[in-house]
Amino acid sequence: MTLTLDEALSRLDAGLVVSCQAYPGEPMRDPRTMAQIARAAVAGGAAAIRVQGLDDIRAVSDLDVPVIGLWKDGDSDVFITPTLLHARAVADAGADIVAIDGTRRARPDGLSLAETIAQLRQSHDVLVMADCGSLDDAVAAEAAGADILGTTLSGYSGERPKTIGPDIELIGQIREHCRRPLMAEGRIHSPADAAAARRAGAFAVCVGTAITHPTTITSWFVEAITETS
Repeated sequence: MTLTLDEALSRLDAGLVVSCQAYPGEPMRDPRTMAQIARAAVAGGAAAIRVQGLDDIRAVSDLDVPVIGLWKDGDSDVFITPTLLHARAVADAGADIVAIDGTRRARPDGLSLAETIAQLRQSHDVLVMADCGSLDDAVAAEAAGADILGTTLSGYSGERPKTIGPDIELIGQIREHCRRPLMAEGRIHSPADAAAARRAGAFAVCVGTAITHPTTITSWFVEAITETS
C-alpha cells in the first residue's frame, strides 16, 4: 500500500508494531516463516509489522497493515539499511516505511543522512524511520527529514549505556526536544515495559524478541528455572 504520513501515523497512533526477524542460521530464518509470524501478529492486533531482508519484505507486502522494512548488511558499525542503494531496494521490495540507521555515524556510501533521505524520496514515495541511538541522533534525524524517530539503537551506538529494559530516559528526552513521532524500540520485554514506554511519550511501541524470537524467550525460562536449582 502507498501511505501518506498522516495515514501511517493514524494507523500507528498508540499501536503495537511487531518486529518479525530471525538471525542467520536459525531454524526460523525463512521468509515464509517470518510471513506466517507476521500474519499471526496482525491477527493479534498488531498495527504494523517490521521485517528485515528483501525476501521477507516481499513476503509480507500484501498485509493490510503498514510494513516497516529494513536491510541489515555489511560489517561496519552502520548496517541497518546502510546506504541509499539499500534504502531504494527496501522500498522496491514493498516497504511502506523504510527504516535506516539514524545515527550521526559515517555511512558506507559517504552520503549524509539528509542526502540519503532526500535522494530516496526523489525516486520512491515512501516514509522514513530513523533508528537512533541518542537524543543528538534524533535531533539530527529530524532535521534531516525523517518522518518517524526510533530508539532502536540506544545502547548499541556507544553514546548511551545499554539499559536492562527500554531506555525510558531517552524516550522522554526525544519526546521533549523533537516534534516528529517517536517509536520506542529495543529491550521491550513485557506488556509492562510497553506501557512504560507509552507513558514516557512514545507514539507507538515496537516489540520483537519478546513476541517473535522463541530461542531467546526459551532461554529466559531456562535461566529462571536454573537459578532456582
